[in-house]
Amino acid sequence: MKKSAHLSINKANACALAVSLALASLAAPAFASSHREAPFITTVPKVDGSDFYMFRSYEADRSDYVTLLANYLPLQDGYGGPNYFALDQNALYEIHIDNNGDAKEDLTFQFRFKNTLSNSGAGQALNVGGKMMNIPLVQFGGVSNVKDGNLQLAETYGVTVVRGDRRSGTAQAVTNANGGSASFDKPVDNIGKKTIADYAGYAAKHIYTVNIPGCSMPAKLFVGQRKDAFAVNLGTIFDLVNAPVGVITDPSLIGAAPNTIDDKNVTTLGLEVHKSCLTNGSDDVIGGWTSASMRQARLLNGKPGSGHQASEKAGGAWVQVSRLGMPLVNEVVIGLKDKDKFNSSKPTGDAQFADYVTNPTLPALLEIALALPNTAPTNFPRTDLVTTFLTGIKGVNQPKNVVGSEMLRLNTAIPPVAFAQQNRLGLVGNILAGGNDNAGYPNGRRPKDDVVDISLVAVMGGLCMANGDTDKLGFGAACKPAAVPLGATSFKLHDAVDQATVPLLSGFPYLNTPVPGTK
Repeated sequence: MKKSAHLSINKANACALAVSLALASLAAPAFASSHREAPFITTVPKVDGSDFYMFRSYEADRSDYVTLLANYLPLQDGYGGPNYFALDQNALYEIHIDNNGDAKEDLTFQFRFKNTLSNSGAGQALNVGGKMMNIPLVQFGGVSNVKDGNLQLAETYGVTVVRGDRRSGTAQAVTNANGGSASFDKPVDNIGKKTIADYAGYAAKHIYTVNIPGCSMPAKLFVGQRKDAFAVNLGTIFDLVNAPVGVITDPSLIGAAPNTIDDKNVTTLGLEVHKSCLTNGSDDVIGGWTSASMRQARLLNGKPGSGHQASEKAGGAWVQVSRLGMPLVNEVVIGLKDKDKFNSSKPTGDAQFADYVTNPTLPALLEIALALPNTAPTNFPRTDLVTTFLTGIKGVNQPKNVVGSEMLRLNTAIPPVAFAQQNRLGLVGNILAGGNDNAGYPNGRRPKDDVVDISLVAVMGGLCMANGDTDKLGFGAACKPAAVPLGATSFKLHDAVDQATVPLLSGFPYLNTPVPGTK
């Protein structure tokens, strides 16, 4: 895409957002972050994907790179010891890239973990009354180094890049540019200041420069605990939006409510890859999503031997149990009876969920929860949501040959915007402000993008208000101000929490140092 097209979205007549696909080929929109979003995933939190970010890196000297961040195991408390939050060595974590718009992965980064006790599995022991006894903690003393001898548990991982189908494509190992090893150390979680006095410095030692087979440009890799960058009034929202109507419709009250997960951590799988290594050479737009799979069979031993995670033996084929592209699709869009089905599905099968986007239930639920009857948009099918969230926006982040499906889409040709100049409402805010920030959600997703507020505006008809009576944005004749009972109030909706104030790092991996177990 040429630069002249990048900035056209805020000029109504320069960008037609046409629906070019049949509704039967489409799936569901998104609203926020995913935490405990489906019945089965609540039983296996280590493979619960909570957020997926994909954006052009806005660190000054890394602007030609794309950052991919997949967060797992949400709602971690810093004090959650003594075993903390090692990822599952019997699971497969993946980040998928579709670079030709056909709803199939062309590039997959696979992460596998291995958690082993020191001393060849014997662990650390102390002489107690003449007997050597294994200690109960993961640490033996203060920790400062990547391979610190005071750690009883070593967490390591490998990354494989697969080109083509995730199970039958060509697979090659990602290697450390310094020495060529295919095994990487994961930092232990932020136990507390006595164990790790300088956690930021300790974690930074685990940012690796790596070589990706088939990519001529070195990449960056980090896997480890981070402070959750998502901000939301979580309990209030799920308690039938238990907030006064005036709070969520008054922009001056953004930040009036506390971020209820401000003290929570997540585990991040992070890559920073040159954009040329993610595209196919003929289309600048890529789609991305993350998934986690478990073995089909699990045998629990009632009398396990010594070792780490010795009670379980897993085998059989990989079975996908988690899926996340656009934020919170499964959490507040997919019906309860289909949530496990969605988590096990692939973008190519998204036609089965089409009705959830063309006839979304969230606006009707908000009518009930807020006691505001007749406020839901009336343009059915919801072509505004279909176009924006499922095909990408034409002239911005729609692939040349798109197949409607749920995933995060990013135009890698649109330049990044420095953090201070980023509009927290992403593309929606850019349209309203007439600015020059086209690099935000739903064109990818940056940590600063307030996806809750953006999606509330969209689902309650804000895009139809912007479309006007002349269909200037190309959403269809039914999507016009008359179909939006809230009128201009739809632009003002928010959850009273300010995403833009969440502390972040200025460069990769961008997400901040995790909350420690002791303060």
